[in-house]
Amino acid sequence: MSPEANYGQPQNKSVVQPILIGAVVALFGGLIYQFVQADKLNTKLLQVEKSYKEDVEALKIASSQSAQASRRNQETLQAQLETAQRQAAMAVGQAKEQAVARAEALSKAITAEAAKQKAIVAAEFDKVKAETERVSTEAATKIGEVKTDVVAVKDEVKSTKSELDKTINNLKAVQGDLGVQSGLIATNGTELQALKALGERNYFEFNLGKTKAPQRIGDILVQLKRTDNKRNKYTVEITADDKRVEKKDKGVSEPVQFYTSKARQPYEIVVMEVKKDQIVGYLATPKVMAPRK
Repeated sequence: MSPEANYGQPQNKSVVQPILIGAVVALFGGLIYQFVQADKLNTKLLQVEKSYKEDVEALKIASSQSAQASRRNQETLQAQLETAQRQAAMAVGQAKEQAVARAEALSKAITAEAAKQKAIVAAEFDKVKAETERVSTEAATKIGEVKTDVVAVKDEVKSTKSELDKTINNLKAVQGDLGVQSGLIATNGTELQALKALGERNYFEFNLGKTKAPQRIGDILVQLKRTDNKRNKYTVEITADDKRVEKKDKGVSEPVQFYTSKARQPYEIVVMEVKKDQIVGYLATPKVMAPRK
């Protein structure tokens, strides 16, 4: 590992990856996606309702126009019928028979025209009604599917949160090498993600190799001097406030504590794994920085 690869931000190449937080983020993303889909569907329903109202209004206008046209036709035919009836009353013989036949034909035409208009209006109304019922049924089905998906996502989030709470409850607090009671510590990547979720301290993960120059972790410099992976021991040199201190033969999960001028509480280095010429762990610093008196 080169020095340049470790400067600028903490490194994390541990075997255990932060799966838990990624899952929570993905689940919340899924939940947000479902809410967006439900909102889109609601918008579509409003558009369908608006279209339906416009169609009904147009149908009313068309029906009114058709009714007016039919009424005018009926009035015309009725006038012709009255004329024919008057002619029939005045006529005799064959002329009377022709007038009666004409009157009967006009009466049938009036009845047929009225039935035709009634059928047209009924057909248009049934068409609009059927389309509205189809869209409503489809929308209800989609809404049901979205609600089911939302409930499933909520259940998954709840289950994940339960696992996170369980992990947090398993965390322990130990005494650091300065004799100061440490906060909760993590022994693996999953527990470290749980600590981050608590948000009590700042955490900087690192995967530190043995190099000639110290590596930056957070606002301090750390140089790995040696490791004993069989005994899970390591030695590091820490530089803070332009002062160097060597921490010899420290063990896995042992909080390595030191003070800086920036905070009243000690900084802590916790190594979770010791390898050949390499250590994996994190630096924990106080959330509130207050200069020491």
